[in-house]
Amino acid sequence: MKDSFNLPKRPGAYALLLELSQPFTLPIARLGRPTLAPGHYVYCGSAYGPGGLAARVGRHLRRGKAIRWHVDHLTETGKVLDVLCVPDGSECELVRRLARMADAGAPVAGFGSSDCQQCSSHLLSVSTKFVLTA
Repeated sequence: MKDSFNLPKRPGAYALLLELSQPFTLPIARLGRPTLAPGHYVYCGSAYGPGGLAARVGRHLRRGKAIRWHVDHLTETGKVLDVLCVPDGSECELVRRLARMADAGAPVAGFGSSDCQQCSSHLLSVSTKFVLTA
């Protein structure tokens, strides 16, 4: 699956368009174990470590990995439909830009943003017609 996306090795931000085909209860006590409805979601993250975007997004695209981040629950359960990579970009700026789009909302406060002082969530719920664009 990794080969079907253009994943640069540079550091930056990314957005994953995910589809959940059935309700999913997040097993994260700190977030209140919320249940996400079937539908489409966008998760925004950053990749400033070794291997940059290719390494981080490539990890998210693999199945059977150890759960390390909130989004790992969704990538293990749902399906990644699309990926947007923004070399040298900011995940918070991506969240702000995508949240301004029609039908975007934050379904779980604190999801993927526990270390962020700017965003209430790095997960957005979006319409089924949503297309990732920078």
